[in-house]
Amino acid sequence: MTDSSTRNTSNKAPDGDRSLGEEEALAELRNLLFTHQPAQNQLDSNEEVLAELRNLLFTHQPVQTPQPPTAFVQPSQKEPTTEEEAIAELRSLLFGADLQARLDNPKVLVEDVSAVLPEAIVLRTMQDEQLSKAAVPTVEQAIHTSVKQDLNILSDALFPVMGPAIRKAVSTALKTLTESLNQTLDRSLSPQSFKWRLEAAQTGKSFAEVVILRTLVYRVEQVFLIHKQTSLVLQYVVAPMVAAQDADLVSAMLRAIQDFVQDSFKVSQEDALDTLEFGELTIWIFQGPQALLAGVIRGNAPQELKSVFQTTIEKIHKEFRRDIISFQGDSTPFEPSKRYLEDCLQFQFQAKEDKPSPILLTLLGVIFCSLGLWGFLSFQERQRWANYLEKLNSQPGIVVVNAEKRHGKYLVSGLRDPLAIDPTLFIQEAKLNPKSVSSRWQPYISLDTKFTTIRAKRLLQPPATVSLKVDDNGVLYIIGSAPHQWIEQAKKQATNFPGITAIQTENLIETERLELQSSKEKIEKQILYFDKGNTQLLATENGKLQAVIQEIKKLATIAPFFHKDVRIQIFGHSDNDGSAENNLRLSQARANTILSALVSQGIKGSNLTAVGVGIREPWHKKSTQNNREINRRVSFKVFLTDAPKGKSKQ
Repeated sequence: MTDSSTRNTSNKAPDGDRSLGEEEALAELRNLLFTHQPAQNQLDSNEEVLAELRNLLFTHQPVQTPQPPTAFVQPSQKEPTTEEEAIAELRSLLFGADLQARLDNPKVLVEDVSAVLPEAIVLRTMQDEQLSKAAVPTVEQAIHTSVKQDLNILSDALFPVMGPAIRKAVSTALKTLTESLNQTLDRSLSPQSFKWRLEAAQTGKSFAEVVILRTLVYRVEQVFLIHKQTSLVLQYVVAPMVAAQDADLVSAMLRAIQDFVQDSFKVSQEDALDTLEFGELTIWIFQGPQALLAGVIRGNAPQELKSVFQTTIEKIHKEFRRDIISFQGDSTPFEPSKRYLEDCLQFQFQAKEDKPSPILLTLLGVIFCSLGLWGFLSFQERQRWANYLEKLNSQPGIVVVNAEKRHGKYLVSGLRDPLAIDPTLFIQEAKLNPKSVSSRWQPYISLDTKFTTIRAKRLLQPPATVSLKVDDNGVLYIIGSAPHQWIEQAKKQATNFPGITAIQTENLIETERLELQSSKEKIEKQILYFDKGNTQLLATENGKLQAVIQEIKKLATIAPFFHKDVRIQIFGHSDNDGSAENNLRLSQARANTILSALVSQGIKGSNLTAVGVGIREPWHKKSTQNNREINRRVSFKVFLTDAPKGKSKQ
């Protein structure tokens, strides 16, 4: 609108002085603004002008269309321009004060939309299915949210619909059952059936109804939930194939009977009627705080049924207590209580007494005996097969992978360690026919401790002084004594053995170490005896001396393996005859004699020490002839010390 700046709003006439031409012009402008629909993306110059005008009137924003450099620029709100005044005047002329106020009020706009929204939805639904398809996700989400928050809301809403539908389905099924029973009994020629047919013809009832009545033990035909204060029926249910009575009439009758009894026999108001009998019918009445439950029963109902009625009246009071207290004649809130009342519609029929012929009984007996025998033998065979499989699974080194029966034969397959027991040995034990069992086993190495121990013994070949044992964690325990070389070799081989995770040798002693200790003890036990007053060894002691020499040489050979040095002290002793000084010299001489004898046999003198102790360490202190002979001796003390580091083995 490039010429808007030339308008003079001060020359406008009052509304009452408008000419007919002005009114027609305004009407035409309204028509163009509100009814004109330009084609999409194809606006001519006139349409562009109208679009800009609409934008100015409704949004106060100019249309974003390509304009020449002199295009309209939105004026500042703080300093209104003549163009803004002209637009305001035009808006006032077109809409008036009332219409403008409605357009500027969002609340009024919402109310206007809500007034036409239902009709618009109906109209749109009649045109196509787009609105329904668009609403489906929203409705589904709303249902999902409602169910997630409270499942009872949806179930309570569906209950009034599902209850009648289920009852209708049950009624239809019973009707079909009755028709089928009629067709079956029509073919019966028993005397009892003729009697029942005659009764059905006399009473006008169907044959099936007569059969049901004659075989009926009891049946709850109707159940009424009655408001205690007003005696109005809150809800009631009727069993299928039972003629429904007027519920309000029944309620009034019960109230009248109870009032009659209380008035005539001066019964306390707290006492209530609980049972009525009319021929084959019995009415049980169960009292509640605000309501009572009445059940019409045909036949002799068991006493256990009373607990069902009592539980029902308690549930109804618990769930509908507020509705019962506020009851004003509208029974709609008690519609959901039908599901509790229907639990009371129970029945029981007499067991049919058949008297088949002896031939039929015999035939059935033979069949049942045959089936029983076959079943027993089959069960026995299955038990034997199960015992056989259980026995196999309990054996170490045997893994049953598949077991089945095919074409009358049992098939078992799996894995078997070569050291495991032969599975065929258990077939006879399980009392199975060997020809009926086929087995197929694949070899594998079991890590069972028993088999791992056996394989370790075969591989390591321990000496008789060594025992091997593998625990559940795969630790190989080597216990006993063995040569050093075997121990080192066993440690190397066992680490790479399947099923062994570690080796424990705390209780394993090297044989050489035992021999070292044994030689030490043998040397220290030897005592060499001398003649009185000299250093000459008795002739009988030469054998002992040779034994000492052999043990010392043995010590010298074994000790280096354990990084030990051997030191031997030779102690010379004497009796108490003579002076102590002479006895000390004599004892030293005797020790030197033995040292020289040892050196002469190739024993290093550096490892030997001769010490004379005289009479200081007597074998026996009591001076007797025998004791003096014993004290004239030479004894030995062996010391095993750690060899210096770096000293090589000899």
